[in-house]
Amino acid sequence: MSELQKQMADYFVICVSEFAAQFNMTPKDAMLYLDKYKGLDFLEKFYDVAHTFSFEDTVADLARICRKHGGRLA
Repeated sequence: MSELQKQMADYFVICVSEFAAQFNMTPKDAMLYLDKYKGLDFLEKFYDVAHTFSFEDTVADLARICRKHGGRLA
């Protein structure tokens, strides 16, 4: 695994954990939700920019992306 892949994996774990905390979900449920509603795709595609923002901003972006793809969390 390259250094970039390790950094991305760490970043994904933190984002999923922050998302779970924000929406009172388990990390597993958050991961499944983000996968189903394209949040993980967003993190992967835009990692180069997204990782420069706060986790608060990233969680808000993830919620917006998921709503756009049919997710129902507030």
